[in-house]
Amino acid sequence: MTNLVADISLNKVAIFTGVGFILMLFLGIFGMPLYQNLIVPGDEAITINNIMANLLLFRLGIAIYLIILILDVVVAVGLYMVFKQVNKNLALLQMWLRLLYTAIALISLVVLVLLFINAYNLAQLIAYTFFIPHIFVLGYLVYKSGFFPRPLGILVIIASFCYLILTYGEFLLPQNLYEVSFLIVILIAVIGEISVGIVLLFKGLRNEIPEIKS
Repeated sequence: MTNLVADISLNKVAIFTGVGFILMLFLGIFGMPLYQNLIVPGDEAITINNIMANLLLFRLGIAIYLIILILDVVVAVGLYMVFKQVNKNLALLQMWLRLLYTAIALISLVVLVLLFINAYNLAQLIAYTFFIPHIFVLGYLVYKSGFFPRPLGILVIIASFCYLILTYGEFLLPQNLYEVSFLIVILIAVIGEISVGIVLLFKGLRNEIPEIKS
């Protein structure tokens, strides 16, 4: 296994990681609303009724979410392999932050299947507490890499603050301001992440990820 990993070039890793980013985006856009639209914040009884009345959509949405979490693991490891030559410690930090996010998100998925709606909401909140700094560290690594456009690193760092607003804005901002900013910040966050995936895929296909020998 060790020899197999060693034989995989960074460009191939970049391709797999870029594809993972892009797949997660499309699965998230078209798949996760299948179950998320059934959840009514603050009303567990109505949420359970919605789920029971739309079991097929709920199960399909959960299956798609599970695939996304698997891709999260692939992306976390792939990003570490690409960026460890930039700063090994920070690359390791971003990987573990994303893996922690994925593990807690998986727990939230389990409690949702068990119809513990309030526990699901809490677990999601905790999960994104790890995801937000992951995006910030990733943005810094992109900025410092030398083989990514520096403006992309800045965009990803901005995206981390957008995720901060998306996660905690409902509690910290006036409702009107949160609703107005929601679409703007989610658009910036999505563009930031998908841009990393596209650049990774493009550079991987063109063999433009340098392998720095220590």
